[in-house]
Amino acid sequence: MNSTVETLGYVDAEIPETLNLAVEIARLKEQKQAVIMAHYYQPAEVQAIADFVGDSLALSQQAARLDRPIILFAGVRFMAETAKILAPSSKVLLPDLNAGCSLADSCGYDAFKQFVSQHPDHKVVTYVNTTAEIKSLSYICCTSSNAVQVVDSIPAHEPVIFAPDRNLGSYIKRLTNRQNMLVWDGACHVHDQFSVQRILELKQQHPQAKIIAHPECKQPVLLLADFVGSTAQLLAYTQQQQATDFIVATEAGILTEMMRANPSKNYIPAPPDDSTCACNECSYMKLTTLKKMYLSLKYELPEVEVEPDLARLARVPIERMLSVV
Repeated sequence: MNSTVETLGYVDAEIPETLNLAVEIARLKEQKQAVIMAHYYQPAEVQAIADFVGDSLALSQQAARLDRPIILFAGVRFMAETAKILAPSSKVLLPDLNAGCSLADSCGYDAFKQFVSQHPDHKVVTYVNTTAEIKSLSYICCTSSNAVQVVDSIPAHEPVIFAPDRNLGSYIKRLTNRQNMLVWDGACHVHDQFSVQRILELKQQHPQAKIIAHPECKQPVLLLADFVGSTAQLLAYTQQQQATDFIVATEAGILTEMMRANPSKNYIPAPPDDSTCACNECSYMKLTTLKKMYLSLKYELPEVEVEPDLARLARVPIERMLSVV
């Protein structure tokens, strides 16, 4: 079983400098009855032209409801795969095939299959940040928004495997007091690198700031936080609080939506350990550009395909997740 991506015919053509890409994308979208879905971590100009912007859960739910001939997914490959699994009759386009995911890459199929086979009595809970192959080995999927509800939906006496994120898994294990949970040793290269020392330095500079963090961060960062939640939950928290300053420990793309929703507040991206790199941004998410989106819609390539038998297996744990939330 394989998840494949059709690439033949995709041409990185020269585009006239005078071409208004946003206008052309809108024209092609209407002409082809396409819909554009974008994750909160996408570049600001990409979010601005999307029909739907959200976190993994919201976009999964939206994909399940769609009936469009073309879905252009401004995100990363596992998201496009999930959209294809939930909307099999739609053509799903991913503007850049190099848009992978360090977290998904940390859970290889062969190694994980062997691990699962060594614990046959465990129910397998996998984060949506995984490949279709990994989902096919799962009992149920989850997102950071609903992981607690998903784990709690499994009877307490049944042992659980949680994969692939060790930080999220450990956080959920603590919240649910699930002692019979095994956690796979994977991580997101962005969330795993936030610096406690540098966050504390920011807190000294902004003593009234609320520290908010995604549960994919390491435990010391989460212990510093005033609030821990998914990207959508962090966004809602900043809107609901009277505080005006927030130190945000998640991928910096979410700041676009935070500033759009409430521009009077101050959102400070948490820094990584390495001060020489912009490691609070996902290099994969930032591969999407308006030019690539235009070419993808124009040529209807690259197309993400999931082999039918694999899609059938992977759909089951996703639908279980959607029935819980």
